[in-house]
Amino acid sequence: MSQPNQMSRLIAGLDGLPDAERQDRQTLLLGKRVPFVGTAGLRIEELTHQRVVLSLQNRRRVQNHLQGVHAAAMALLVETASGFAVGMHLPDDKIPLLKSLRVDYLKRVRGGLRAMVELSPEQIQTITSQEKGQLNIPVAVTDESGRGPIRCELVWAWVPKKD
Repeated sequence: MSQPNQMSRLIAGLDGLPDAERQDRQTLLLGKRVPFVGTAGLRIEELTHQRVVLSLQNRRRVQNHLQGVHAAAMALLVETASGFAVGMHLPDDKIPLLKSLRVDYLKRVRGGLRAMVELSPEQIQTITSQEKGQLNIPVAVTDESGRGPIRCELVWAWVPKKD
């Protein structure tokens, strides 16, 4: 598969590394690109052209008053996972824009969280071929018990960069 942008080419350059080292370097690169992500401690578990999996440990810096993961940290996790999935495919002459973020909080979180985004071939084709557009990107989130404490959907758009 061709690498449509600088971000996906950079990530592809790490493909030959052992899994743990590759994940560490990908996480470091993500934290440098988006400093708040590094501050919160999001971690890349899996990053391919079709699938993005990020995790967030339940640590003091992201906790609410009940020692669970704060609602804003949950939103950061899903926004980052979905944004990375879209961003991996967006040509360098386009910019991604988050249009909406809906998070329904269903259950109290048990431990850390894991967010997964899987793009279909049709979604990837839309992102790579349309001058501007938008897609609904659902994100599956589970906690350490395996339950889904939140349900979320995001709408990502893209437009040409202005010179």
